[in-house]
Amino acid sequence: MTRTTILWHRRDLRLSDLPALTAAREHGAVIPVFIRERKVDALGAAPAWRLGLSLEAHAKELEALGGRLTLRSGDALDVLRALVEETGADAVYWSREYDPVSIERDSEVKAALRGDGVEAKSFPGKLLWEPWEVKTGQGTPYKVFSPMWKTMKGEAPDEECPRPRELAGPENWPDSESLADWALGARMRRGAEVVARHAVVGEKAAQKRLRDFVSDRMHNYPKGRDMLAESWTSGLSENLTYGEVSPRQCWNAAEGEGSETFRKELAWREFGWQLGYHFPHMFEREWREEWSRFPWKDDERAAEVKAWKQGRTGVEVVDAAMRELYVTGTMHNRARMIVASYLTKHMMTDWRVGRDWFADTLVDWDEASNSLGWQWTAGCGPDAAPYFRVFNPASQAEKFDAKGSYREQWLGSGEDAAIYYEAVPESWKLEPGKDRPDEPVVGLDEGRKAALEAYENRDF
Repeated sequence: MTRTTILWHRRDLRLSDLPALTAAREHGAVIPVFIRERKVDALGAAPAWRLGLSLEAHAKELEALGGRLTLRSGDALDVLRALVEETGADAVYWSREYDPVSIERDSEVKAALRGDGVEAKSFPGKLLWEPWEVKTGQGTPYKVFSPMWKTMKGEAPDEECPRPRELAGPENWPDSESLADWALGARMRRGAEVVARHAVVGEKAAQKRLRDFVSDRMHNYPKGRDMLAESWTSGLSENLTYGEVSPRQCWNAAEGEGSETFRKELAWREFGWQLGYHFPHMFEREWREEWSRFPWKDDERAAEVKAWKQGRTGVEVVDAAMRELYVTGTMHNRARMIVASYLTKHMMTDWRVGRDWFADTLVDWDEASNSLGWQWTAGCGPDAAPYFRVFNPASQAEKFDAKGSYREQWLGSGEDAAIYYEAVPESWKLEPGKDRPDEPVVGLDEGRKAALEAYENRDF
């Protein structure tokens, strides 16, 4: 008697190296499903738009193997129960997520389905190792990255799961909602067309991106990855976000010169999710509780914050980076640290203001990496930059954009700088050459001095 398994997709939109899919195929027919539930509706504009592209690409990949992607919206448990009733499926499998909202939802779903007599099972696939597998010598979670990395770099992940050549489906497929009707990209408005020129979407494109990086750029990754105007980074954070490529595939593909540095960056992603799993307050509150008393300014509508979001601070490298974000949906990692430091230290603005803006505008937004990165820069997070480390945008630009190419690309007279005005909301009413102040909204010297004074006079 043929079994039917509902494969509940979330951030695992691929066919290769997907343990949940491998297990489902072993039992017979597979019904891939994606549910537009509360967590999806809570996504920012850019992540929601990019998710829609990934779903479209994954549906085509499934169809090429004889499968289909069923789309449904509503409460996850209600939708899954309805599908079980409609299809006669006797199992529901999915890949694990590790944020508090997902854990609570999945626990409820698993308990309820098992109570209904349906096999409900979760699988790894998002991370190299499960958060409970990497431990200190005392059996506790790591709170500092360096010793965790020493442990990880000597380990080898499990073998990859093979990509199926065909996918057996049910005799009768369930009805599906329309992806177009979901309008996941509606909030991007006119910016969608601009950002789409830079998106690398789907499993096939992700695999090619990985191959090209390993063969062409990884050898210079340790030195080149900080150079703002050069293309030595992998760009794979976008694809890892939607599960179009697995971290295990990235880890295993990295061999030779530059591979250790690249794997170390994958380990930072693991570190963020391990912390988020064991210490979920990191997603919303300061990792170091005493920093909750620090007098951050949290008015996201303040004039200087608005200028920061729009790339109009008057600090060239900061403004260039924020414009890169609006045109491409991503930002160079070194630039992310620079703009975060300027917001949280020179402008003394709450790190959550920046976190939320990135959550709305980054196509590679990752909840753990985003929270970890902002708290690290602000000085209140795990393994954080010390409070007295205030990035100087001018010296950072001099070191990592010595010829000014990056700043010219996004602030000069070229195509990329001009396209920015096609992407931003018309309500901003920005005009080329008239939108940046003559002086920084917060001067570099005065901002650094004020930040150090506030840090040194904190009451903890």
